[in-house]
Amino acid sequence: MSASGADILIGIDAGTSVIKSVAFSLGGQQLAMASVPNVYHSDASGAASQSLADTWAGCAQTLRDLGEKIENLGARVAAIAVTGQGDGTWLVGAGDKPVTDAWLWLDARAAKTVDRLRASAADISRFAKTGTGLNTCQMGTQMAHMDQHHPDWLDAAEVSLHCKDWLYLQLTGIRASDPSETSFTFGSYKSRGYEADVIAALGLTHRAHLLPPVVDGVRQTHPLSADAASQTGLRAGTPVSLGYVDVVCTALGAGIYTPNAPSGCTILGSTGMHMRATAEADVVLNEGRTGYVMVLPVSGMVAQIQSNMAATLNIDWALKLGAKLMAEFGHEVSHEEMVARIDDWLSATRAGQILYHPYISEAGERGPFVDARARAAFTGLASNHSFADLIRAVIEGLGYSARDCYSTMGAVPDEVRLTGGAARSGALRKIMAAAIGTNLRSSTREEAGAAGAAMMAACAIGVYPDMDACLRDWVEPALGPIEAPDAALTARYSALFPSYRALRETAPVAWAALSETQSQQGEQ
Repeated sequence: MSASGADILIGIDAGTSVIKSVAFSLGGQQLAMASVPNVYHSDASGAASQSLADTWAGCAQTLRDLGEKIENLGARVAAIAVTGQGDGTWLVGAGDKPVTDAWLWLDARAAKTVDRLRASAADISRFAKTGTGLNTCQMGTQMAHMDQHHPDWLDAAEVSLHCKDWLYLQLTGIRASDPSETSFTFGSYKSRGYEADVIAALGLTHRAHLLPPVVDGVRQTHPLSADAASQTGLRAGTPVSLGYVDVVCTALGAGIYTPNAPSGCTILGSTGMHMRATAEADVVLNEGRTGYVMVLPVSGMVAQIQSNMAATLNIDWALKLGAKLMAEFGHEVSHEEMVARIDDWLSATRAGQILYHPYISEAGERGPFVDARARAAFTGLASNHSFADLIRAVIEGLGYSARDCYSTMGAVPDEVRLTGGAARSGALRKIMAAAIGTNLRSSTREEAGAAGAAMMAACAIGVYPDMDACLRDWVEPALGPIEAPDAALTARYSALFPSYRALRETAPVAWAALSETQSQQGEQ
């Protein structure tokens, strides 16, 4: 128990589509979870936006619902921690009221601004400090775009926040952001803070006053406000920790780093995140100026990241395509029924028959290259190929894409910890291990993001003396056995990988032509 006698930690994970509040014991056992949908809106302009008020209302609802599942929850909570979807721009004005709906990481409206900023000579030094390539997802590029096209929004704003920062403001009344998001967007992974020349490279020096103070939630907390307590059913004064961005928290909870064993971590969610834990002195930056470097809540350690705009979204697209065709002939089939067939389809097909590039997102791709016009493609189709072959190709494409990302960051890690819903499939894990060419270990942790945030709170309030001690209790027991890649399958995928990469390196010409044609059609 904590010094106060409380025995529960709550981790909040506010994703793009779902907000979750998860209760853990002080030693890391998951006790209960409550969730609500988080709705966002998109349109043909590339916009992807979300209501700030609705996001907070959803968060508060999950905490109240959690209280229905655990008796006397308010008195038992030692600390709360919050993480959430990264990037994006959540503008807040007078009275802590929203200026406009949040621009999400999915928003592609800043594409031309990204191209302009990347072409600047200042971007070379900016990238060297941040370790992060510019893309349309980021607050920096979105604010730069707004400064040109919607300056009235920035004029009305008093602070620019990220999703978890907005929820922290609602929970505590404190305007702040964390070292992970501030350093990869506006600063340096070495200093873990803002850098004036990075802000200048984005053309935002005159907007620097909108950037909030940096609070490290592994060391510092703020009390839950009386207003937030009344809305959530929790006790006013409960310590609240501002977690790092959801990617870092999920990676932490899934095992990207364990003492004396830095490794890789792949998150197969709607998007794909491929990360290697490394000392900040050993970061490998690529000539294309892509990827992210995000600091970990461990002294001197960072996560070097390449991120796919779409991972399981590719699988969802293919399954929906099949289900929709069946529905047109009167055979309704659910998404769950389609998912249940994947392992059977994989076992019935041969490896390496079709190459698939998994760029199905309308926002293009951001890792290991940046191109908002990138689009998915099958190569090698023949008349004997079936729907099952297409599904296999899509999953193999996710493996090739992961290898493409890891290769851009240096050597492929000796071991990759795998998490996300898709990781439950043994057949998929076999493909991923062989396509990446490394050992896999799956995390059995159900809610890794919320757990990672809660681990930070556990350190902040003194349940553990440091993160290494916390990891030994919270992470290591949840790691499954080592799954070595199949040698024959690895050899086949290794032989095809150069062709996979060569095809995507020549594809931008076609992507540009398609984009131009679609733009002309839209104007007619």
